[in-house]
Amino acid sequence: MRNMSEQILNITGQRVALGPLRRDLVPLYTKWRNDFFVQRTFGDLPKPVTEEQRMKWFEDQTGSDAHWFTIYELDSFRPIGTTDLYNIDYRYRIASFGMLIGEAEGRGKGLGSEVVTLMIDYAFTALGLNNVMLTVSEYNLAGRRAYEKAGFREFGRRREADTIGGQLYDEIFMDIIASEFESPVLGEIFVPDEPRS
Repeated sequence: MRNMSEQILNITGQRVALGPLRRDLVPLYTKWRNDFFVQRTFGDLPKPVTEEQRMKWFEDQTGSDAHWFTIYELDSFRPIGTTDLYNIDYRYRIASFGMLIGEAEGRGKGLGSEVVTLMIDYAFTALGLNNVMLTVSEYNLAGRRAYEKAGFREFGRRREADTIGGQLYDEIFMDIIASEFESPVLGEIFVPDEPRS
């Protein structure tokens, strides 16, 4: 595993940082996708995922239009998950958002909220988008808290469109627009140069 000085970081917050996906982390990405607790919030039926399947995913994502990042906890500088913007449409200035906190020790500390904020900052400040949306299962209370804390608002539901433990739950649609957001990090980077005297 690389140390902090060797790692490429694109966005650094107070407690988390975001950097590119890494080939050497494919075994870790595979471990996270095989955690049924993690899989339960992805709307997929739980199933094993091989390292070969995850390597193909890695190759597909590095060549896709989606913008993927590895999430690092700054205290330990260890990778704890992944996050992405996908379905990006620059004409309409829209995208969808996703996040996976794979390491159990990375959950319940508010790190997810900071990841969401950094990704929204990236979407609005760096990419110039205006609207980012997501879907979240009604039962995913931690995810909903993280999204709401970052400024997402519910705008609709697909009723009884998800199931867990034999019970039906709504799929919640949430979004945020640029005018509702103030940049915490990238607004200091993406500014015009000052004239030199």
